[in-house]
Order: sequence, then structure tokens, then C-alpha cells
Amino acid sequence: MSLGSQIAWDDTVLPFQLDRSDIRGRVARLDGVLDNVLAQHDYPPEIEALVAEAALLTAMIGQTIKLRWKLSLQVRGDGPARLIATDYYAPTEDGAPARIRAYASFDAERLVPGADPFGQIGKGYFAVLIDQGRDMVPYQGITPISGGSLSACAETYFAQSEQLPTRFSLAFGRSVLPGQGERWRAGGVMLQMMPEASPLAAGEGGSGDAGLLRPEDILDGDAAENWARANMLLDTVEEMELVGPRVEATQLLVRLFHEESPRVFTPQRIQFGCTCSEDRVRQSLSIYSAKDIGHMTTDEGIVTADCQFCGAHYELDPATLGFEAGKDPDDAD
Repeated sequence: MSLGSQIAWDDTVLPFQLDRSDIRGRVARLDGVLDNVLAQHDYPPEIEALVAEAALLTAMIGQTIKLRWKLSLQVRGDGPARLIATDYYAPTEDGAPARIRAYASFDAERLVPGADPFGQIGKGYFAVLIDQGRDMVPYQGITPISGGSLSACAETYFAQSEQLPTRFSLAFGRSVLPGQGERWRAGGVMLQMMPEASPLAAGEGGSGDAGLLRPEDILDGDAAENWARANMLLDTVEEMELVGPRVEATQLLVRLFHEESPRVFTPQRIQFGCTCSEDRVRQSLSIYSAKDIGHMTTDEGIVTADCQFCGAHYELDPATLGFEAGKDPDDAD
């Protein structure tokens, strides 16, 4: 895709509400954030596409969590794309940016170049995890891999686990800006029926793959009509409108939903950020014995660790690691 100049909406998520329809949503644009996420690794195009889609979904879903909470998406499969993992760290205070990071694990020998990225996942599951902080039990919701895309998996998750009809329309890929090289850019719109307008599904099973619930299975009456109308309007969106930059997020909402009385809220800024540190590495190694640490020690007499998200490299003194740190090595088992 070829784009003009960047705009102020890049790397933001704009929450909105359609007052006529009892529908809420988000418009997201990722530019530098996505480029930074993918620049940490040398992924093949099929894996880059999966990470880009997952990061965009994470930004849109994560915008709803409270300050200092953490939301993660995990996609695990038995295909060449074994794992796609993303983290969204909510702002620490009002007005601060949220942070996002992502990485993938894949089997390069089994990967099929040029094949559908989603098909490289195989059978597995799509999980949403929410960490509310210390002394709180983390939430986890899981749904099978299905539907042909990660956004379809997310829609199934909300219908199945939250009873919330949800729709995503996404666009992502490499862009070319005048005077610059290629870079990743993504944009999307998320629609979600307000909870009070979403009755519980009746009967057993749904109309989706393997009996999974779909939005139409949990709506009836005026709510079903409002949902269908909003989705018809979203169907008219074009890829270049989603990724920008010529169409601002507010202009896009007016173009798509002006008859639905759209109302916008404060946009949330997003930036790339990783929480790894030497202290965290030490903490993760504190469960190991001196013998275990010895097996991890290199010929140079150090223990090394690399962050899978940002690539940071740590070199540590083995004598300072493990739950037996500080003891006489001769006393270790």
C-alpha cells in the first residue's frame, strides 16, 4: 500500500459509542508501534502477518481494561506457527500511554512460504488473559482456533465467553511513505453490543464452527436489528480508510455511522514497551537449584538470558542465581 503523510491518529485507539444502536467500539491505528514490535525479530512474512493482526486486536481489546492491569492474547497451535503472544499494559495513570509488546514461536522447516498465515496455526486455541494485579486471581478465557482469521477467533471468544456480540474489521501490511522505506501499518474498527442489550443465548450450542456461538445467536428483537444495521454500515469501509492516514478516525466514524449518532471519547495513546529487566530474570531463575544453574552456565562462566519480546540480552554471575545463591557450592546437591 502507498500512503501519504502520517497524522496525529497514528498509534492511538479511539473509543466511541453509537447512541442510537447501543453499540460501543474502537478505532485503532498502529504505525510506529507495530514497526517497533516487528523490528525486534526477523520473522518470515506469514508470521509477521499473524503478529501484526494479534497486536492490533490486543490494542483494541486492551483499551477497555483498568489502569495498571495487563491483558494478554495467546494463540497456540499444532501447525508451523506454534505460538503468537502479545501483552497490553494499561496506563499507570490517566493520560499516560499504554504499552504493547508481542512475539512468535514457529517451526521454520514446516512453514509454507506464501500460504495463508492463519492456516499455519493448525488446530489449537485462542486465549485472552487479564491480570488485575497482586493478590487478584487472573482471568482466562479460551476458545478453539476457527473462523479463518485471528479476528474471527476474537469474535467467537466474545460471543462464547462474554456473551457480547463483537465484530472486527482490520487492515494491515507494509506501507511505503514518501521519502521513507517500507514500514508496517495497521488499522481497524471494533464494534461491540452494550452488555445490557445482549441477552443470553437460548438453547444449546450455536451456529458457528463446532456449535460455537455467533453474534446472531445471542441477539433478538431491536438489538438484533441494530446490530445488523451497524454491521452493514461497517461492511462499506475500505482498506485505505482503516489504515489512514488521509482519513482521520473521527472522519471515518462520521462517514460510516453518522445516522447512528456516534459519540467519541478520549483517545488512548499506544507505544511499544517491554517490562523485562535483570531483576525479573533473577526472579525467574530463583526457583532453580545450584545444580540446575550449573547446567545453564556457559563455558565462559556466565548464565545468559534473552527476552523473547524485545531481544534484550542479559549476562549474570551464576553464584548470584537460584534459591541457593550465596551458599557454599560444595554444599549443593
